[in-house]
Amino acid sequence: MEADKNPAFARKLRESDLGLFVQAQYGGLVRTAYLLTGSMHEAEDLVQASLLKAMRQWHRIDDPLPYVRRIMANLHVSRWRRHRGRELVSSIVPDRREHDATDAVADRESLLAALRRLPPRMRAVIVLRYWVDLSEVDTAEVLGCSVGTVKSTASRGLTRLREALAPPSTEPEHERVGETNR
Repeated sequence: MEADKNPAFARKLRESDLGLFVQAQYGGLVRTAYLLTGSMHEAEDLVQASLLKAMRQWHRIDDPLPYVRRIMANLHVSRWRRHRGRELVSSIVPDRREHDATDAVADRESLLAALRRLPPRMRAVIVLRYWVDLSEVDTAEVLGCSVGTVKSTASRGLTRLREALAPPSTEPEHERVGETNR
């Protein structure tokens, strides 16, 4: 083979593989990064940084998609730890309005806001399991943890999302408690 005899040719061949990978997977990687970060600009930065890290090790990578996803998840958690004091989470929920065609957009925004309030590791598990549709085993492999950790983290994360997205009750608290005792 020519790649065995000529290192420059082999390097160019690996670089073209990286280019093809980026062309095929960039959109999906940005969508995943957006779910992790909640910002399109941060998502693009996260993908770029992840691809740069992957590029340095490209010749060693057998399956690049899970490798790059793992880099993205790890970089996101690391960045969050460094900058966690900058986010401001508010408990004020806007009033609900009548349903119309834009409700799906509002529901999506509510879901993304609730997702952003999750801790980074929990957010990564939810995104990889339910948006990227990875199995528990694959999610555990990407995040470098056990399958049991993925299961418990996903369960707690879904519970938090359900609580955050539950419609507010209009009944006073004392009336709801009284109904359960009847």
